[in-house]
Amino acid sequence: MADHMLQLAVGLSVGVLLLFLLLILIVCYLRRRKKEQMQYEELLSAVPSVPACSAPVILVSQGSWATPREIAFTLPPRFITQNHGDRKNNEQDKKEEEDPQRDVLAHRGSLSVRSWYPVGTVLAGLYSVPPLNEVVAPPPGMVSRLCFSVEYRHSSEQLMVFLLRLSNLPPRFHGNVTMVELRLLPDDRRPRQAKARGTGPDPEFTDCFIFQVSALHVLHSTLSVCVLSVEQDGKRHVVGRVLFSLEGEFGQAGRVLWRDLETEEDPQCSELGDVQISLSYSTSLQRLSVVVLRARGIQLLTDAGVCVQVSLQKHTQVVKMKRSCVVKGENDPYFNFRSTFKLRPQHLDEACVRFELQQPSSVRSGDCWTG
Repeated sequence: MADHMLQLAVGLSVGVLLLFLLLILIVCYLRRRKKEQMQYEELLSAVPSVPACSAPVILVSQGSWATPREIAFTLPPRFITQNHGDRKNNEQDKKEEEDPQRDVLAHRGSLSVRSWYPVGTVLAGLYSVPPLNEVVAPPPGMVSRLCFSVEYRHSSEQLMVFLLRLSNLPPRFHGNVTMVELRLLPDDRRPRQAKARGTGPDPEFTDCFIFQVSALHVLHSTLSVCVLSVEQDGKRHVVGRVLFSLEGEFGQAGRVLWRDLETEEDPQCSELGDVQISLSYSTSLQRLSVVVLRARGIQLLTDAGVCVQVSLQKHTQVVKMKRSCVVKGENDPYFNFRSTFKLRPQHLDEACVRFELQQPSSVRSGDCWTG
């Protein structure tokens, strides 16, 4: 029994001693933290206060503030501790000076938030970007060319095409809007479009196109770039094309490439006129797509305009018929008429498409057939 009492007394003594040591450590930590906080407050109070009536200005450049090539900027003031009585006395002075300071800062292009102190200026000439025609100058000659760059990223299986600029466009296209259509042949059906910045003989681009294609198929692909000139009324003219084979072109990724535009000279028009059409068939959708783009050199019988009628026939039987809107008073009408027909693959050999140009007649009996 005496041994148990002795052990209990020793345990209590050790516990009280540990609690006492822990209390001493806590008190020392609190005193040290309070001392550091007092030193920090003394450092803040030692910062000299800036009078509200005098805003110090530190000039970074030797030039004046009014030079057009310099951009003024300001920094917010430091946090300065003030007494409660001083705040009440300075409120009226700050309100009176706030409006003139806002006018000055607005003139300098800075944000006006309470009180600001101008520090210096930024020289805009140091950050000017050289013109694109100096970075990627075209080769000598007067041939229309396209400047672009291609890069393939194996990690994400992405083909990146950067359009840079065109050079030496024909004079008849200088006043039109220049557009570019990109396709990755042979599988890409949806064209990607880009619009040039500005007009003239050398329009520039800032567009990047990403094609998701595997590393196995990219070597057997061809990049098709079609340059179009769009008039104010929406008519499009093909300036030229570039067919760029991607096989063996990724040795120097990102290098600037110049390719000549392949122009298509218009063949001689027939006596009765020509119609430009496009046909495509989707086996998975079982759908035939027909596009009538334009006609040229047609002989109109009246001034009532002209329309195009597309008919799908099986042998001699008309299955379906569609007609475009009437285009008035032009020998070279621009239709851009698209229509689709449901057609099964087993009926392709026995089906045909018929195109007719018709003029609306003033008599209700029917239409005048043009061709």
